[in-house]
Amino acid sequence: MTTYHCPRDGTRSAVSALTWCCPVCHGPWDLDFTPAPGLALNALSGRVNSLWRYEEILPLSAPSVSLGEGRTPLVPLTDTVSAKLDHLMPTLSFKDRGAVMLAELARRLNPERVVADSSGNAGTSIAAYCARAALPCTVYVPEGTSPKKTEQIRAHGAHLVTVPGDREATALAARAAADEPGSFYASHVFNPYFLHGTKTYVYELWEDLGGRLPDTLAVPVGNGTLLLGAALATAELHALGLIASRPRLIAVQAEAVAPLAAAFHAGADDLLPGAAAAPTLAEGIAIPRPPRARQILAAVRGSGGTFLTVTEDEIRDAQRDLAARGFYVETTGVACWAAVRDGFGQGVDRPGSVVVPLCGAGLKTGMAG
Repeated sequence: MTTYHCPRDGTRSAVSALTWCCPVCHGPWDLDFTPAPGLALNALSGRVNSLWRYEEILPLSAPSVSLGEGRTPLVPLTDTVSAKLDHLMPTLSFKDRGAVMLAELARRLNPERVVADSSGNAGTSIAAYCARAALPCTVYVPEGTSPKKTEQIRAHGAHLVTVPGDREATALAARAAADEPGSFYASHVFNPYFLHGTKTYVYELWEDLGGRLPDTLAVPVGNGTLLLGAALATAELHALGLIASRPRLIAVQAEAVAPLAAAFHAGADDLLPGAAAAPTLAEGIAIPRPPRARQILAAVRGSGGTFLTVTEDEIRDAQRDLAARGFYVETTGVACWAAVRDGFGQGVDRPGSVVVPLCGAGLKTGMAG
C-alpha cells in the first residue's frame, strides 16, 4: 500500500494507521500514487467487466470485493449531449465506484468497525459493500433522509443512526465515532481511495469513445467526489499520453445551496463566510462547507470550466423531462441535465460535446412534488 499525504501541509501517514484526516490541519488526505504505464485500448478486451478492468491506474489490485460495479452505458440525449447511466450501478448510484475501493481497503485492514456518514447514496453504497466484505458497518444519516435510502441501508445489515439536524451535524457525529480505536472511517470525502474509484467514470468514457474524451464534462457538485475523480482521471490520462488535451469541467450546484459557485464567481480560492444549509430537492449536493472546497475550485479553474446553478423548478422540470425520455432519475441526479438541456448560457461558450451523469435512480426519492 502507498501512503496518505496532506495537500496543505505535507503531513504523511501510513494507510494502515486508520488516521482518517491530517492530524495537523484536520483536512482530507490525498494519496501518494502514480498509475503504472501500459494502459491501452487494445489491452482491455477480455478483461473483467467492472471498474477493476483498469488495474494499472488503481491503487489496489487483486480485489476480493466487487458487485460488478462500473461499465455503465453512455446514451445520447441530444446531438451534442450524452448521459452516462450511473444510476444503473448495483446500489443504484455512482457512489459504488468509490465505495468498492473503501470496502476493499477496509477488508485488508480488518478494523473492528466501519463508520460512514451520508445524505443517503454513499451510505447505501458503503452498507452494501461492507455486507459483501462481511464487515460490521454503522451509517450516520441526517433526519429527513429519504425513507427508501434508509430502508436500503438497513436491508444490507448496517446499523443506522439518524442524527437530528443537517448534513454537517451528521458528519460531526460520524467523525466522533471514527475517532474511537479500531474504527475505519469510510468517508467518501476525507479518504482519497474514494476519488480513485470515482475517476473510473472518466476512464470508461475514454474507452467507450475510442480513446478520446468529450469537450465538456458536466458534474453535480456537493462534496465534489465525482468532479475531483474526473479531474484526477483527466490529469492521469494526459500524463500517460492517452489524451492530447483535457476536457472542460462544468460544476453544477442547486441555487439553494451553492457555496462553491458563489466562491468561484467571486474569484475566491476558498469558501466565502456565511454558507448555510437550506432545503433543496438536490439533497445529495446540499453541502454548505465541503472540506475539499479549495481543490474543487482549483480543478474547475484549471480546466477552463465554470460553475452553473439550477433552481428548484428547473430540477423538477428536468426530472419530468428525463422520465418522459425513459430515464427515472432521482432529483439530485438530474441537476446537470437541468443545467444544460436548454443550452448552457451563464457565460459558457461553445461547449462542444458534453457528457452528463445520471447519478442516482428515481426509486431512491420518487418524483419531486
